[in-house]
Amino acid sequence: MSASLGKKLSIALAVILIPWVAKAQNKPAPVELTLEKAIEIALSENPTVKVADLEIEKKKYAKKSAQSALYPQIDAIGQYSRTVKKQVMYMDGAFDVGSMMQPILEASFAASVEGYTPGTVTEALKKAAEESAAAAPVDEGFEIGRSNNWTGGFELNWPVVVPTLWKSLEISSLDVELAVESARASKIDMVNSIRKAYYGVLLAKDALQVLQESYDNALLSYNDINNKFKQGIVSEFDLIRADVNAKNIKPNLVQAHNAYNIALLSLKALMGIDIDQEIQLNGSLLDYENSLYDEVVKTDQSLDFNSDLKKIDIQTEQLQKSLELYKAQYYPSISISGNYLYMSMSNDFKFGDYRWNPTSTVSLNISIPIFDGFKKSSDIRQTKISLEQMKWQREDVVRNLKLAISNNINNMTNYVEQVFSTKDVVAQAKKGYEISQKLYDTGMGTLLDLNNAQLGLTQASLAFNQAIYNFLASKADLDKLLGIEINKVR
Repeated sequence: MSASLGKKLSIALAVILIPWVAKAQNKPAPVELTLEKAIEIALSENPTVKVADLEIEKKKYAKKSAQSALYPQIDAIGQYSRTVKKQVMYMDGAFDVGSMMQPILEASFAASVEGYTPGTVTEALKKAAEESAAAAPVDEGFEIGRSNNWTGGFELNWPVVVPTLWKSLEISSLDVELAVESARASKIDMVNSIRKAYYGVLLAKDALQVLQESYDNALLSYNDINNKFKQGIVSEFDLIRADVNAKNIKPNLVQAHNAYNIALLSLKALMGIDIDQEIQLNGSLLDYENSLYDEVVKTDQSLDFNSDLKKIDIQTEQLQKSLELYKAQYYPSISISGNYLYMSMSNDFKFGDYRWNPTSTVSLNISIPIFDGFKKSSDIRQTKISLEQMKWQREDVVRNLKLAISNNINNMTNYVEQVFSTKDVVAQAKKGYEISQKLYDTGMGTLLDLNNAQLGLTQASLAFNQAIYNFLASKADLDKLLGIEINKVR
């Protein structure tokens, strides 16, 4: 019976463990991650950056589409029409054959007929015309055209001189420049987010390490006091306080674990990689400590590469080109058009018997604008107002950017001072903890002093790491404001 039970437990355990083992085997290997590699992956995998790059391609094709208007437009055309009611035409003596032939006949008869009396032929023709008119119905006309009408051929349209089209092409070129700058801004924003997320992971990692050391020290103290309590060296009160101190640190340690995991997930999401992909960040915030002061000293406050200002400048140039376009609407435009057509008319559908007659035309078209209800002048005034607005907006942006840069530099300077001061505090706190521990071991100190020393060391270490992170985050924001290029980010 026991063997059967053991067999069933083995099978159940295998069912549980086999999928877990298979999943572990298929799990991708951890990625060793540095800041530079994180930025590289984000710029190649993040959807926001990909969308910005595709926007550039879209604007380039839009520019090519606009340029196509400069080339001749050739179309093949075909048309069929059915005449439902044919047109009726009235001559009203417009083609009086007798009158037209009178001089010729009079001269011919006078030369060939001997004794011919002039005017005889004229009188005969006049009499015949009167008799014919009297016999014909009043207002009788005749139909013209045929029932089936076919047309096929080619048409040509070519804008030769169109000033508004030329200005539109210049605006399209600026659309491409604006898309490129927007893509650069997206990459700068992405680098800023990746840097701060990367530093955030390092901060969470260092905080976790500090709290883990604090918890380990508390456990070590508890175990030591527990042994002394069993030997009757210390009181039960010290044992209880040591136990409470260790248990009070545990929730903070758990919270630090959660904060670290969340920071890792946020970094993965920004990088655009699989959430299940394991990553490992080597190093800590201490690696950046020695370069903090140099970063403040070499900070360049120039706004020449700020993306917001660049986009405003491009938009201002677009408005200037729009103004020129509206002014160009006063100029005449010239175009060439032509066609080469085959036409046929019939009363049946015997295509083999059709006669196709070619016809072609070429024309030079000139359009001179005269009056449009003051539309062009209104557009010009509106664009001038927009240019004035853009000027004031740029001044306001520059003012706010300078203020933000000044604040960031001041913050960086303060954080550098905090790093230096908290570093000394950490050293003193560590030394104080070691002294308190020796005093307690020799019976010259109290457990309260030891716990306070441990708490002071933990707080000082966390404040030290936080100061480094604050500096690095401010530096990342400053680089974003200055429009630092991607390859210049350290």
